[in-house]
Amino acid sequence: MRYSEKYANLAKEERRTTIWFLWLFYGIFFLYDVVYYYLTVYFTDPLYNGERSSILVYLVLIILIPIAIYLIRNEKTSQVKYLLFLVFTSVNIISEIIFYSSSDVTYRSGNITEIVIILFSPIFVNKSFFYLVSLGTLAKYLIVGLALWEPVAILPAIITIILIIVASIILYRFIAYVRAIETSYDNQLEGIVKGVIATLELKDPYTRGHSERVAGYARLLAKSAKQIKEEELKSFYYACLLHDIGKVHIPDSILSKKGKLTDEEFEIIKSHPTVGAEAVRNVEGIAEYIDVIKHHHERWDGNGYPDRLKGEQISLLTRITSVADAFDAMTSSRSYRAALPLEVAYQRIIDGSGTQFDPEVVKLFKEIYPSWVEFHDKYNNKKRGEINENP
Repeated sequence: MRYSEKYANLAKEERRTTIWFLWLFYGIFFLYDVVYYYLTVYFTDPLYNGERSSILVYLVLIILIPIAIYLIRNEKTSQVKYLLFLVFTSVNIISEIIFYSSSDVTYRSGNITEIVIILFSPIFVNKSFFYLVSLGTLAKYLIVGLALWEPVAILPAIITIILIIVASIILYRFIAYVRAIETSYDNQLEGIVKGVIATLELKDPYTRGHSERVAGYARLLAKSAKQIKEEELKSFYYACLLHDIGKVHIPDSILSKKGKLTDEEFEIIKSHPTVGAEAVRNVEGIAEYIDVIKHHHERWDGNGYPDRLKGEQISLLTRITSVADAFDAMTSSRSYRAALPLEVAYQRIIDGSGTQFDPEVVKLFKEIYPSWVEFHDKYNNKKRGEINENP
């Protein structure tokens, strides 16, 4: 699986947040029990025999510490918060039912640790965890209340609902803020990328729109593969837009040549994937897809360039880009030939299965080909409309 710098940073933040959460949870849980039950209550009422956390709860929570450390060290940090809440809540349910069913002590439920979990659950900016905490805590009071037949359990449940409302407001503000930042970042990155592409297209007018169409075709094909997350599709789209960026270093006389290229000129053309890859190597959000830029002219049979990669040595997204690039190149006019009909380009892609293109990607291409035709027609109609508006 592709693990970009962006996702690595998110994983680090998840790890740091989880560690803070663990310190907060354990610190407040044990401090509350010691200070309240074993000091305050004991000295004010030595005969008090009320509810307190049982040895079972202490034991289970202590056992969870090395398990949490193991999960964090093995990059399974996201599981820790779920495990902690589920185990803590389950053990509390069992402990309270056993204690109160075998005691004459008046039922009291809820403690400061549960309040902490609810109010601090939004720091993970994770809806599924928040819903689990909210519904799980309410379920606890329902289960204990029914098991002990104690209507007083309604009171902590009402307080929990109030806390959930407060926490939900915090969570959705966090989510809105994060989305606003992501949208701003995406818009800025897309604007920069399209600005760079516009510069390239001024240099080579025959490729005008090529990068945008290739990115559009490739995104449709990648989405149909159902192996790529939506976040990855965004960065992949930007990389596709820049797949030919290396052509900026190629002389205009070669790019616009109407006749056949010489061997020396073709070697210069073949350098553009490597040059383009070097140009984006340090660009966050695109660098992790550098292979799309460097290897989009590799072939399934190993006869491509620049590294003569073969088969699955070429990444899936790059193999997808190769099909999109070839299709648009065939269906676009060039200085040396007119655009081919869509049906002809379609058949040539099919004929290239197993040699130039990955057979599995070609199968996907055949399935979604109608959406490519629709995209092609919409794009051309849009461009014609822009030309008519700006004669």
